[in-house]
Amino acid sequence: MPKGYVIFTEDIRDEAGIGVYARQAIPTIMQAGGRVIVADDAHELIEGSWHGKRTVILEFDSVEAARNWYRSPGYQGVVGLRHAAADTNVVIVAGFEMPTG
Repeated sequence: MPKGYVIFTEDIRDEAGIGVYARQAIPTIMQAGGRVIVADDAHELIEGSWHGKRTVILEFDSVEAARNWYRSPGYQGVVGLRHAAADTNVVIVAGFEMPTG
C-alpha cells in the first residue's frame, strides 16, 4: 500500500495567524500518525509557476490515513485558522511504489 501525502502551497497573508494554526494542527497530524516532511519558504522554481511562498508536505502511512486526518473532527476544528491566514492549495496524493516482477 503506498504512502499518502498531503501537499499544501500557501500564500500567507497573516504570519502570526498561520503560526497559531500550525501549533494547533501539528498535534492532529501526529495523532493521525502523520509526519511533516517538508516546510519550506525558499523553494527554487525551475519551470512553470508555483502558488504561494510556502510549501508543506505531510506523509501518512496511506492515502486513506491522509484523508482520515484531513476529515477528522480534530483537524476540521482548526482548518478555519488556515483559511483566515492564507490562500492555500491542498492535494492528497499517493506515493510511488516500484512495480514488482
